[in-house]
Amino acid sequence: MTEPFTHPIRIYYEDTDFSGVVYHAAYLKFFERGRTEALRASGVHHTELLKRDDPLAFAVRKMTTEWVAPARIDDVLEVRTVFVSAKGARMFLTQEIWREETLIAQAEVEAFCMTLAGRPRRLPSDVAARFNGGGRG
Repeated sequence: MTEPFTHPIRIYYEDTDFSGVVYHAAYLKFFERGRTEALRASGVHHTELLKRDDPLAFAVRKMTTEWVAPARIDDVLEVRTVFVSAKGARMFLTQEIWREETLIAQAEVEAFCMTLAGRPRRLPSDVAARFNGGGRG
């Protein structure tokens, strides 16, 4: 996927701190929703991964996040997700959260494929193809 997949997020009271600004940890949820919806748009569904003969799941191994500008209650944000590459058990993504023309936060994400026992495993070729140009972008 070379073009970013976009997913809208509206900011609710529950996402903010006492000052009405989005609490920093809430962005992790927004990034997760963006990744999940990007996977779904690429044809990769978590429930289907669990039904395979060799069930698998994904987990985040490393995330570098930068908060650039505040978001506030009632803002409508856009999470933009790009799958950069996939090799072995790992997937690399970039994500950005925007409010119109303002960058709010950005992240570089390394996720990995694992067995249900939590052990890393190579991405199956049909799944890896979705991240290396074979999926919807």
